[in-house]
Amino acid sequence: MPRYFFHVTDGSSPRDSSGTELLDIYTAQAPAIRFSGEILREMGARFWNGMEWKLEVTDEQGRILFVLRFSAEERSDLPASPENGKP
Repeated sequence: MPRYFFHVTDGSSPRDSSGTELLDIYTAQAPAIRFSGEILREMGARFWNGMEWKLEVTDEQGRILFVLRFSAEERSDLPASPENGKP
């Protein structure tokens, strides 16, 4: 069974060195979405700082098969939120 690697590129996360055995590339898409959701949940309000990060899924040869990209930023005209205190 092929092995797929889920690499978060955010400037601080280590590369996935163990990978996950999955049936095929299409089967790898669901765990990529779930993993990205977990990261977003853990980031909380920090997600809104405008920093871009991505999740690259590669095969055993290191070929990038697909990429999920994420970034968000608040606009200055929004009222302060209790979570981040930004205007």
